[in-house]
Amino acid sequence: MTAPRPPRPPRVRVHNFAVSLDGVGAGRNQTLERPFGDPDPSLLMSWAGATDSWPNRTEPGGSRGLDDHIVRDFTHNIGAEIMGRNKFGPVRGPWPDEDWKGWWGDDPPFRTPVFVLTHHPRPSFSLSDTTFHFLDAAPRDALAVALEAAGGKDVRIGGGVSTVRQFLDADLIDEMHVAVAPHQFGDGLRLWDSPTELEDRFRHESVPSPSGVVHHFFWR
Repeated sequence: MTAPRPPRPPRVRVHNFAVSLDGVGAGRNQTLERPFGDPDPSLLMSWAGATDSWPNRTEPGGSRGLDDHIVRDFTHNIGAEIMGRNKFGPVRGPWPDEDWKGWWGDDPPFRTPVFVLTHHPRPSFSLSDTTFHFLDAAPRDALAVALEAAGGKDVRIGGGVSTVRQFLDADLIDEMHVAVAPHQFGDGLRLWDSPTELEDRFRHESVPSPSGVVHHFFWR
């Protein structure tokens, strides 16, 4: 009789993070109307929105195959997310009030505790089955809090670009999926100059999709 495999330890993951051919994941000049800043976000994320499993889909249909499989995996075994202040919203500096609850309406897609990194903490709140907490903490300390909240599941580093870079620079990420869209932006917040920059720390494979994006997978 084969002994059961021991449970794997929780992993720190980046998943469904999209950048341009020149490594730009968000533009400058973020506003309420333009959450991604200057670039059109559809240029980066249209591959995901076209899939059958896209959570915001309101009509039947959508593609199957590689892109759809990757979108389905977004929530697999995730117990908590860490995101930067700019992913949560366009407000900078001290909060003028606590009315802003994020971009996602009354039913955010995370369905786990979410830890927002900010130098201006505010009280936690819940929308549907997602609770947002606000931490003024270094990446390693924030990760310790998120891992405890995740209850043995994985922690997703949700972005934006600066937050992913901070966790990469602190060598805290175990697995990463980045979709490279076939567009050049030229300016903006850059994740990398080339994905090969990470090959000193990660195994790296790239898989082209019929949608035109190239999926890059990194793991320890």
